[in-house]
Amino acid sequence: MDLIITAFALIVLLFSVVIHELAHGSVAYSLGDLTAKYQGRLTLNPLKHLDVFGSVILPLLLAFSYWTTGIYGPIIGWAKPVPINPYNFKDQKWGSLKVAVAGPLSNIALAILFGLLIRFVPTEIHSLFTRDNFNIVDYIIRINIALALFNLIPIPPLDGHWILFTFIPNKLSRLRAFLQQYGIFVLIFLIFFGGLNWLFRIVEYLFRLITGI
Repeated sequence: MDLIITAFALIVLLFSVVIHELAHGSVAYSLGDLTAKYQGRLTLNPLKHLDVFGSVILPLLLAFSYWTTGIYGPIIGWAKPVPINPYNFKDQKWGSLKVAVAGPLSNIALAILFGLLIRFVPTEIHSLFTRDNFNIVDYIIRINIALALFNLIPIPPLDGHWILFTFIPNKLSRLRAFLQQYGIFVLIFLIFFGGLNWLFRIVEYLFRLITGI
């Protein structure tokens, strides 16, 4: 990958995960939980949300892998989870689910917003965001779609596991315990051994659907 493109992709990912975590914290706050606010997480300051592995090491490893192999895909990652206390939620039944889906929905909203720019803004204006064969808006859309889909995977520490745990019956408590203990290792295996190839194909499909390209 071109160094400038790689740097831009990493910046887009960083601010996308910040908005993602801010969405979690804001919904929790609206449900009556002030934990994120008291810990200074209701902010766009990226330093408050960085996770050493998910926000720095993993994206850099993916960028290096794409650069060395020539096989490209979205750069993905995660931020430090926003602290919440579900016992403070006004909605005890669905509060945790609402908080969990808020993050991916924020990324889908960003993708749709920038996708509409491509679909409806005149080509002359859209071309201002293009550098050689590198389209800034395209990268923003693809990264946010990938981030939303990636976080819906039902494996800790991703949001999808909270969605899964909302509906999983008590008789599958062993599965819950296994995912909580080993989920991060399963996730790393999937990332680096081709387990997310399906995600990249869906990203391209949704990109075409949103932008009309």
